[in-house]
Amino acid sequence: MSVEEAHARHVTLTETAPAPADTRIVRVAVDAAPAAAPAFNANRVLGVLSLGGLANFALVYFVQPLLPMLGASYGVRDGQTGLALSVTTAAMMLGLLIAGPFADRVGRGRTIALSLLSSGIVTILGAFAPTWELFLVTRAVAGLTLAILPAIALAVVRDIAPGGDHLRANAVYIAGTAVGGALGRLAPLPIAHVGGWQSAAVTLGVLSLLAGVGSLVWLPKAPARAAAVPLRATFAGLARAARCRPILVTVGVGMAGMIVFVTSYNAVSFRLQSPPFDLGAAEALIYLAYLPGIVGPSAFRALAARWGRAVAVLTAVSLIALAIAVLAVPTIPAVFAGLGILTFAFLGLHSILSGWVVGAAHEHGIDTSRASSVYLLGWYLGSTVAGTASTHVWELSGWAGVTAVCALAIAVSGSLAVVRARMR
Repeated sequence: MSVEEAHARHVTLTETAPAPADTRIVRVAVDAAPAAAPAFNANRVLGVLSLGGLANFALVYFVQPLLPMLGASYGVRDGQTGLALSVTTAAMMLGLLIAGPFADRVGRGRTIALSLLSSGIVTILGAFAPTWELFLVTRAVAGLTLAILPAIALAVVRDIAPGGDHLRANAVYIAGTAVGGALGRLAPLPIAHVGGWQSAAVTLGVLSLLAGVGSLVWLPKAPARAAAVPLRATFAGLARAARCRPILVTVGVGMAGMIVFVTSYNAVSFRLQSPPFDLGAAEALIYLAYLPGIVGPSAFRALAARWGRAVAVLTAVSLIALAIAVLAVPTIPAVFAGLGILTFAFLGLHSILSGWVVGAAHEHGIDTSRASSVYLLGWYLGSTVAGTASTHVWELSGWAGVTAVCALAIAVSGSLAVVRARMR
């Protein structure tokens, strides 16, 4: 809900910093004026945000199944192609820092629309980049603009669904981003085999433009101005959150899990185009295994509600370890099952960890938005490292090397999860 929509209930919203996709917190101050009936449709706003999240995540990850095509098109080695994802997620870390202040001045609704529109335009331009270097530039610029939506969208979700409904609304939004991740992996290959990888980029860019137009029409437009937070204070808050041991350990669990997730999905695109698979365009069907991830956040939320966050996190880590073992089996059913288990467990893990970070911040008197930002920065750092490293590992040692890296990462994640479970 923006100022326009909140004004009917005399609510003033103040945002202080970006946060992860399911823990974005805003401060709410209620005026003494009498309440009026809400002037907005919460389901409509949530639907638009979910569509925006779908388009956003599709643009981030659509390059993963196209990495072999990108390498062939630009004449670069397999190991270099991972930069197509790494430069995007690296730029997203910077984008997270500017998203909050920008939205304060422009308004959340307009900011989300601008994020989707600019990301779509840059992605379309990238399809016509004549060199690998220029293509990477467009991916980096897209990363800056793509970071804005997830940093702000959950602030709006919290506004329209306070209290217990917030968990359900979070799950709906995260499901939208999961669908976007699935679309970003399912759609590109069939489109690319018809019209080249460029046609896939243009198609998804147009989807983002349409979502941006929808945001302009359906999301609130009035600016939600807030007092500017000095940059020094922002970084001081981030540093304080990062020094909190429970927060830091939780971030480590998520970062190591992200390394497994990105490494597996980057390298599997090359594996499926190599013996004994040689799938060609049929590779796209394997990415249907991503769909179980859509229910992962809701399933693990229910598990955490019944048994606690520690049990939910350790269960997710165990399932990821199982997925690594299943993926090592060189058969199509094993790859399909392994990716399905991995996606389900990882998205569930992310949804629990991001909430655990906020809980730790509350307990230790730390600004929750700063703690959430630290979590998401670690999340994207893991993606950035894995994006480049995964394709180099594949090039040097094949899937055996990928399995070794993932096993090491999930061992670190599991160890940190045990440490976190023993903390207050």
